[in-house]
Amino acid sequence: MTAPLMPKATAIWLIDNTTLTFEQIGTFCHLHPLEVQAIADEEVIVGMVGHDPITSGQLTIDEIERCQADPQARLQLSANIHAEKKKKKAKYTPVALRHVKPNGIAWLLREISQITDADIIRLLGTTKATIQAIRTKTHKSINEIKPENPAHLGLCALEELNKLLKKYGL
Repeated sequence: MTAPLMPKATAIWLIDNTTLTFEQIGTFCHLHPLEVQAIADEEVIVGMVGHDPITSGQLTIDEIERCQADPQARLQLSANIHAEKKKKKAKYTPVALRHVKPNGIAWLLREISQITDADIIRLLGTTKATIQAIRTKTHKSINEIKPENPAHLGLCALEELNKLLKKYGL
């Protein structure tokens, strides 16, 4: 089990807003129960603001109520918090491949005529202005652009490209 974000601030919030035992809070926040008791007695960490694990998606109200009803039960971190972190990963294209990105965009526009700008941006990490310039053939290096499969160029994973092609029925 992984620890919640800001475990001590989360422990402060749980102490102030729930009737959970020090053992339950300590287990959830990866703190010793005596440390949780010291936090509750304000012997350590004086003045720190608590962090609400419900609004940050780390816990649900139902999970807290379940554990308040049974002192032997242990809080479980919500799974969706780690899924969100993976979604926010930025698309990075190495410098050596940036000059071939217009080739990948041109290939997508040729192969999937009804493709949206948002799908191209999501797949290749480009800008709407670049896509429009290639669509209207006003790109600064339009004469050098040769449509090539973006997966073969290394701009995206083959699985991602196949998923996109399947989305458009190809």
